[in-house]
Amino acid sequence: MYQTIAWYATLFFVFLISLAFSFVFGESKRLKDYAPIQEKGYKIRKYYFLCLVAILGLSAAISLTKLPYHSQTAEAASNLKIVNVTGQQFSWNLSQDTFTVGDSVEFRVTSKDVTHGFGIYDPNMKIIGQVQAMPEYTNTEYVTFKKAGTYKILCLEYCSTGHHLMVKDIIVKPKGGK
Repeated sequence: MYQTIAWYATLFFVFLISLAFSFVFGESKRLKDYAPIQEKGYKIRKYYFLCLVAILGLSAAISLTKLPYHSQTAEAASNLKIVNVTGQQFSWNLSQDTFTVGDSVEFRVTSKDVTHGFGIYDPNMKIIGQVQAMPEYTNTEYVTFKKAGTYKILCLEYCSTGHHLMVKDIIVKPKGGK
């Protein structure tokens, strides 16, 4: 939904910018004294630019507060399970790979060799989280498992000829289930 709004807002502002430049271009082709037109154009551009900055700033402030990162971190804070993940050509090593529905997990992701992309996919192969796995650095990804099934971890960064082999399954069991 937010991407659609951003798309339409971008189209609208690009249209306004095109109008402003068309006006200035059209006025510059007339054979009148250029000084009054130039002064008029600068006034229009000054107010247009200030309005544009205000609108885009407000849009960014409103839309960026809707990002899910803060809610995932807050949701994961209680009963947090910490899982250490190490990527290396061409496998993922996890300290734990079986969970229960409702588990909040902090994945601490690093790499032994090259940069990898750590992507977690739900049973329907919809991505639910991703972070870079980099040598000598640890990134974190917070996930709360909401449904049972087999989740997959895939490498999202091409890491050499065996890249396609970097797949790891995570099992999420139902609450109270086997």
